[in-house]
Parts: sequence; C-alpha cells; structure tokens
Amino acid sequence: MSVRTIPVSVPDNKRGRKLRRRAWVLAAASSVLALRIWVLEPVTVQSDSMSPTIASGSIVFLVKPGPWLQEPRHGDVVVFTSTVDGSRVVKRVVAAQNQSVEIQDAVLYIDGIPQDEPYVDLESMDGTYSPLTLVPSGQVFVMGDNRERSIDSRDYGPLPVEDMDGIIIGVQ
Repeated sequence: MSVRTIPVSVPDNKRGRKLRRRAWVLAAASSVLALRIWVLEPVTVQSDSMSPTIASGSIVFLVKPGPWLQEPRHGDVVVFTSTVDGSRVVKRVVAAQNQSVEIQDAVLYIDGIPQDEPYVDLESMDGTYSPLTLVPSGQVFVMGDNRERSIDSRDYGPLPVEDMDGIIIGVQ
C-alpha cells in the first residue's frame, strides 16, 4: 500500500494570486511610508543662500537623525528650522564643536588654518571679515555657500546639534 501526501501550499488559483499581490503592494507601500516618516524626506530649498551648490527651488533629500546619523562634520549640508520665521533652512557646517571660526578678507579660517572652499565665490566677498568665534560643545557653525546673501551663524551664532532636522545627502 502506498502513502499519499497532501500538498500543504495554497492552491495556485486566481484568488490566491490576488491576495499575494495585495500583500506585496501593502508591504511595499508600508516600507516607503516608514522610510519617508523616519529616515528620508524631500525638502525644497527656498532661498539662494546655498547657490551655486544648491539653487533655490531645488529638491534635496534629508536624512533624519537616528542611530545611523553621526555628528555633523565640516562640509556637511544640514537642514534646521529657523527661529526667526519657522521656515526650513539649508546651510553648510563649516566648523564643529570646540573649533574656532574666523573670516579674514573673505577667507574662512578654522582653528587658524585657511580653508579651501571651491563652492564659495571669494571675489564677491572681498573685504569681508567676521570675528573669531569658538564653537561651544554640542553645537556647529553653519554658513551658506552664497556668503553675500546668507543669513547664518555669523548673524545668529552657532547652531545646537539637537536643533538640526538632518543632513542633506548627495551634496559635495
């Protein structure tokens, strides 16, 4: 006498395929929504303070803070909410905590060392000075690449790291 085995899988019928397809669509939509809520967010740049690196009206992607996000470093482009008008602001980190910042004749000095900033038009800023500032612990000094048109840490001081919404990806 032979023993017959009964298949355990769901029969490949129209209803089964439809249910599997719906489950995959639901899983994909949930993943995209979770990614958007907790990790990655599109942001529209609303000013020309980061020009020519990021033009006004451009859409950039913000990586939100979390265990995957390290402390911001020199050169990172960050987003935060303005304390003046509540708008989202995009600026570049030029100095981290415990560093000194100074601008002499349009050249940025960090800890007394002149910085190479190919994205800044030094000729449009000729004669610009900013006093020596020490960045406190837990804060960063941010500036726009379009230094002539940027309202930044030179105006309102260093930015607390916890006030940042995240770091923009894909910007050099």
